[in-house]
Amino acid sequence: MSQYGFSEVVGISAVQVKRKASELSWLRQGHNILLFGASGLGKTHIAAALGYALIEQSVRVKFTTGTAMVQHLQKAREGLGLEDALKKPDKYELLILDDIGYVKKSDSESQVLFELIAHRYERNSLVITTNQVFSEWDSIFGDNMMTVAVIDRLVHHAEIYQLEGESYRRKEAMKINGKSGQLNWRL
Repeated sequence: MSQYGFSEVVGISAVQVKRKASELSWLRQGHNILLFGASGLGKTHIAAALGYALIEQSVRVKFTTGTAMVQHLQKAREGLGLEDALKKPDKYELLILDDIGYVKKSDSESQVLFELIAHRYERNSLVITTNQVFSEWDSIFGDNMMTVAVIDRLVHHAEIYQLEGESYRRKEAMKINGKSGQLNWRL
């Protein structure tokens, strides 16, 4: 966490992250952390640093992308082993799902992601990073009722951080190119 420029981003502070890394009661209670923000703000960095800090305290943590987890669960479902695949991450007190907004979004993919979130609800903690605000989650889950059910479970016991600022990668590219303000970043 010491390498993250908290002064460059609003919506989260070093104190908040360090508190989550040291006060472990949120994990024991199955609470969640949701990190929202545009690409390049360091959501993945914060999630990984928090996970690493918890591992140093002997907390079992698994870090994976949302896409990789969904693909794993899809494969398990096809082999009629979804229930076992949902239980396997139970050995981790914290499951970090990075970039869930990039899940392919077929009905079956949405369903297994829902199943995972519902399975962990109030039992084991999640950290989720995404660049999509809740109002855009229908594009992840495809069905409004499923979207509402997922959001309801996630926010029930969660701290939500909305990061805002300028993309770290964009700033670095501008430094390298020496074209401050001349780089057209938007597509």
